Amino acid sequence: MNPALVPQFAPGMRLRHDQARDRWTVMGPERMFLPDGTALEVLRLVDGQRSVDAIIDDLAVRFAAPREEIGADVQALLAELMTKGVVRA
Repeated sequence: MNPALVPQFAPGMRLRHDQARDRWTVMGPERMFLPDGTALEVLRLVDGQRSVDAIIDDLAVRFAAPREEIGADVQALLAELMTKGVVRA
């Protein structure tokens, strides 16, 4: 995945907090995903303005983790979500 790509939610998809159940969901037409903690941290940074590289940098600093490790996880997650039509670049 090109680190300069700027991911954004696909049309109709959005991240929202379900207050009644106190959990985050990714909602879309006729589908819903419950992101785990790692995916949620990435999805919170998908704003249509930050590049994949910027998302990786932010998470590496915030969690004091090796950038290469964070980068591999972020790219794998975003690639999977692109395949599923949740995000696009």
